[in-house]
Amino acid sequence: MSTIVLAYSGGLDTSVLLKRYVLAGHSVIALTLDLGESDGTAGAGASAALDEVRAKALALGASEAVLADVKERFIAEFAYPALRANALYQGVYPLSAALSRPLIAALLVETAHRYGADSVAHGCTGKGNDQVRIELAVRALDPKLKTLAPLRDEPLSRPDAIAYAQEHGVPVGSTLAKPYSIDANLWGRSIEAGSLEDPWNAPPEDCYAWTASPDKRPAQPESIEITFVEGVPHFEGLQGAQLVAALNGRAGAHGIGRIDMIEDRVIGMKSREVYECPGSVVLIAAHKALERLVLTRDELRCKAGLDQKYAELTYDGLWPSPLRTALDAFNATFAQRLTGRVRLRLHQGSFAVDGLQSPFALYDDGLATYGHGDTFSHSAATGFIELWGLPLALSAQVRERAFETAT
Repeated sequence: MSTIVLAYSGGLDTSVLLKRYVLAGHSVIALTLDLGESDGTAGAGASAALDEVRAKALALGASEAVLADVKERFIAEFAYPALRANALYQGVYPLSAALSRPLIAALLVETAHRYGADSVAHGCTGKGNDQVRIELAVRALDPKLKTLAPLRDEPLSRPDAIAYAQEHGVPVGSTLAKPYSIDANLWGRSIEAGSLEDPWNAPPEDCYAWTASPDKRPAQPESIEITFVEGVPHFEGLQGAQLVAALNGRAGAHGIGRIDMIEDRVIGMKSREVYECPGSVVLIAAHKALERLVLTRDELRCKAGLDQKYAELTYDGLWPSPLRTALDAFNATFAQRLTGRVRLRLHQGSFAVDGLQSPFALYDDGLATYGHGDTFSHSAATGFIELWGLPLALSAQVRERAFETAT
């Protein structure tokens, strides 16, 4: 039998897959990554929960269970490049799951090489985006490595998976009464399945874990300040994974970051997705606000289109593509000017940027003011309008002459 490295989350699907592979006689290396998924923080509670996942894998028969803390790598190599691109799929979703898949693929390949495995496996279905993202990334890193997708080859319904788990003594958190499929990392939490499959059903409060319900949010607004140094965010002395975790907690306490959307999946179908992304939505909003302060109009116009493309490439599983690498190089050219302070007001499920400062700000008080100290040359506007409107005036004259000739 073969040696298989299985991307193991400890949830229903991968636990069932692990048990099936073991019963079939395969040697299974269960790979679990600490991406900050337990509760959106980088604290001890998250580590303890992942230790339980590792223990579960060994109890189910895995020959080895590898637990890798990759929070900092995830933020530095995947989340922050996406932040520089203000990456929001279809203008809404911060790509939390999509950004983690190329990292998962990289660790699958690295672990397979370490243990001499001939195959890697995942628990993605034939309907999902993640099969595309993981398998394309694996091919980009090692085309000779075989990738197994058992739930695509032999689909297993959630009720059947729960029944199999109960029959074979596989402990899982899903039940028929609360059958959510959860995927999370520091950049966001995804919730699907169950009653959420009907777009008419409002998301039940019990599907949320990182964002406070309306009755538990603070009555008073809160102001926070994020500082960017050459595009890298800092918050209350924190950086990297700890910064994102802290923002998840602060913004989530105000109920910020809930997303309920109909999105277009990679394979072409529409899907109803619910997300909690408190830290990432706040960071992206702050970054975009700073860009508007320090970048020129043409830079902003060009970057807006390329940012959309960046999000599409990431969502579509094309993170390893040369174009995405080229866009990272493009975004790096702005880094030095993306230094400054952004103040945000958090309150009752919403937030707003209400303060900006930067030594590279292109905002000039003398040009912008309508009061005393106005340095703008108003008389210059007359000539500007004449030249700017020259094509329009010429076009109107040509139409008028053509009309007179025709009549």
